[in-house]
Amino acid sequence: MDKLIISVLGKDRPGIVAAISKSLYNLDCNLENVNQVILQDQFAGIFIVLPPKDLGIETVKQTLIKDSAGTGLHIHVDVADTDQAGDQAGEGEDFVITTIGPDQKGLVARFTKIISDANVNISNLRAVFEGGDTPEANVMVYEVYITQDTDQKALFSALRDKATELGLDISIQHKNIFQAINKI
Repeated sequence: MDKLIISVLGKDRPGIVAAISKSLYNLDCNLENVNQVILQDQFAGIFIVLPPKDLGIETVKQTLIKDSAGTGLHIHVDVADTDQAGDQAGEGEDFVITTIGPDQKGLVARFTKIISDANVNISNLRAVFEGGDTPEANVMVYEVYITQDTDQKALFSALRDKATELGLDISIQHKNIFQAINKI
């Protein structure tokens, strides 16, 4: 059977990952990747699993739903499109774009439009808006994959112009530099 992608959403509480991974283990599934995040009080998790050849997708789904009954979790199971897993559109490099400044409606939409227009893929985004006009409490961090055919100068210029227009501080760094500077 193909790999499965399982998404789990619901109110956060201790033990969600443990419960889901236990159910998958009991089904003899191999857990290949997990990514989870807590947004305010909401849990969101994505699991990529390889089930045994004789285990059907419906059995996986029904088992997870049964095992999590009464928890309020919403579970979706689908076949993962692994033909393109990890593939990027051409050779390129990872960059980290960070903005800090006053919160206002449409910040994420405005910056992602510029990134999308440059045909750049966002591999990770974290946006935290907690401080209204207190700039240090409003942070957006985009991890992007920029291919060699992208006009980096034009992209970076458009991002800096938008940040200036919106009164935001912006930093654009190669991911290796970002990680070296922010190493704890």
